[in-house]
Amino acid sequence: MKRETIMSTTTERKEAGPVKSARFILGGVPLIVPILLAGIVITAGAFEAIPTNMIGGLAIITAFGMLLGPLGNWLPVISKIGGGALVCLLVPSLLVYFGAFNSNMLEAATALMKEANFLYFVICTLVVGSILGMHRSTMLRALVRIFPPLLAGTVAAVAAGLGVAMLFGYSFERALFYIVVPIIGGGIGEGVIPLSAAYANALGGDPKDFIAQLIPAAVIGNIVAIILAGLLRRLGERKAHLDGGGMLVKPKPGTKAEEVHDSNHDAVPANPNYAMGILLICGMYVLGSLAEPFLHLPAPILVIVFSVILKVAGIVPASVEGSARAVYVIISKHLIYPTMIGLGMLYVPMADVISVLSIGYVITCMAVVITMAVVGFYVGKALGMYPVDASLVTVCHSGLGGTGDVAILSASNRMNLMPFAQISTRIGGVTTVISAASLIHLTAS
Repeated sequence: MKRETIMSTTTERKEAGPVKSARFILGGVPLIVPILLAGIVITAGAFEAIPTNMIGGLAIITAFGMLLGPLGNWLPVISKIGGGALVCLLVPSLLVYFGAFNSNMLEAATALMKEANFLYFVICTLVVGSILGMHRSTMLRALVRIFPPLLAGTVAAVAAGLGVAMLFGYSFERALFYIVVPIIGGGIGEGVIPLSAAYANALGGDPKDFIAQLIPAAVIGNIVAIILAGLLRRLGERKAHLDGGGMLVKPKPGTKAEEVHDSNHDAVPANPNYAMGILLICGMYVLGSLAEPFLHLPAPILVIVFSVILKVAGIVPASVEGSARAVYVIISKHLIYPTMIGLGMLYVPMADVISVLSIGYVITCMAVVITMAVVGFYVGKALGMYPVDASLVTVCHSGLGGTGDVAILSASNRMNLMPFAQISTRIGGVTTVISAASLIHLTAS
């Protein structure tokens, strides 16, 4: 796909005459409209008049997302290394660091992103909509094949990270537990926080002290992964034979035409029942939450499992699948950049990152993520997968959990890979946390 531009200019001219008028268009509407509305939101924030609820939170993230997302896709260099996703994640984080957002704006964003858990709604929409839109045999083949690149990439990334860190003078324990493990631990909520509790239990002290030491590596690793996602997208655009466009496994010879692509997510029913689509999406998460205590798996993973079961069984009516896919289209097309704004404001603590910045630290984080991407690329290629897509799914293991998956797939324009990215992040993260918790106890004893 061609990269989105921040604005398009249309002119009305008389024959050989001067420009008579010009309109600047953003997302199909005059640019002045989102600018004025964003100005209203910012003004309300300055007077601490934004409602600290879902409405106020949506106003903030949408106002900034509509402007910063297209801006990132327009900037000459940034557009090639993550574009709007990178800008929407880092600029709000920097604005928080410099105190540009007051407590009223942060509380409104928190009410939406954390208290209302808007992030999980977005992720569940992408997961359910993607799975229900896939061809069954293609989906099952992809699910089986994602594990070898993930395992090989993880092992190689750990080895590379340890080697590079020790070259810069870090001890083996410091490199493993405080740099490499946080990057591949599954994010902050699912990785850093349980790791900090395990470290405190084994070594003594307050878990909060360990959180501050673990977060920087996780954040830097996620930024590197976003940049790599942008570069992989560019590679796919230049070498089409390496790029599945969101499809992991190459079709077998003689495959029917309708199975060549996982799905056309833009193809929705003429009159979709959006309420039915939302009910199915939310119902899958509620079912996952209900089953979590019994199956001992996190609800996001159970959403994938139950969605796959429904798809394989073929018991969901086509009209219901289409309704869920219609909700997917709205979220994936229009609400990803706003979601990234909320993530940048609340989930990327720039102060922690800046406090530990050093050349050796950053290069070590880069080594972990780049190694994972390269190994995923070549192992995926050897297994008959599209290398670009296999690498993207593998590199999601080095992202900030669901936060990182949204950012990485947004930068690569592969939101329909979300089910596989969630498996990479969740299963890889849980395995990492359990392994690290066990090892830290052994080293402490």
